[in-house]
Amino acid sequence: MHNKIAEIFKQLNSILLGKEPQTKLALVCLLADGHLLIEDLPGMGKTTLASALAQTLGLDYRRVQFTSDMLPADILGVSIFDAVRQQFNFHQGPVFCQVLLADEINRASPKTQSALLEAMEERQISIDSDSYLLPVPFFVIATQNPLDQAGTFPLPESQLDRFMMRIALGYPDQEAELAMLKGETFSNKKLNLNALIDLDTLFAMQKAVRAVQAGDNVLHYLLRLINESRYSGTYANPLSPRCSKILLQAAKAMAFINQRDYVIPEDIQAVFIAVTDHRLVGISSNHGDNVLSRTLLDSVDPLA
Repeated sequence: MHNKIAEIFKQLNSILLGKEPQTKLALVCLLADGHLLIEDLPGMGKTTLASALAQTLGLDYRRVQFTSDMLPADILGVSIFDAVRQQFNFHQGPVFCQVLLADEINRASPKTQSALLEAMEERQISIDSDSYLLPVPFFVIATQNPLDQAGTFPLPESQLDRFMMRIALGYPDQEAELAMLKGETFSNKKLNLNALIDLDTLFAMQKAVRAVQAGDNVLHYLLRLINESRYSGTYANPLSPRCSKILLQAAKAMAFINQRDYVIPEDIQAVFIAVTDHRLVGISSNHGDNVLSRTLLDSVDPLA
């Protein structure tokens, strides 16, 4: 399986040049059975990453452009009355796929944003007192623009908490952007990648991730990080028990990608900022990107 992991990274990194850490975290998130939030300026390659990941893993992919006038039924689906049969028939929305790209999710109203809550947490939706199971796997990649841009609605904490990780792609380095200008990378319109694994292989990888072991020393280190957020008096929104479970899942996936069947403190450190930064709120609002999670990570000694 690890040979396949190397092939997956090679293909993804041929599409997004110079973004190896971000593609690694995106794959970690999927293998850990989470959801991914990508926050960045328009035109940074967020949509390209989502499409490339879905195609490389051979998953059914749909993209929904969120707008201010979008309704929950536009995502989930709607029951339509059949006059001939005198009954309502449910017509599935775009959420019924394996990889859903919720593009610019924070341009939709809070009511439409919340339509994804049940889908992301319980992998099902409820319409007119009936429940419908979503495909397996079900992986949401949502993109959002910076909140200082016009026409955005901030995601509430309950929605943010459904995302295992939040990452940013950032500007490409000069060499990567030069290659793009020379046409040496694919545009999103031309993206047509080969699936490198099938569904059974993906399930086997996710099962292997769950089987990764974490010793007591690693678990105590994780708990020291969590407790530091709760009792230091620095964080208005400390990390929850759900976050501690998610952090361990992500660390296991990172260990698996690094060809180990056990977690080490470096695995926790590698995923910590992506897992916690969108969950932490400080007492003071004067914090830049990653400051809170970086400060928390640096304040706890893994060897203590």
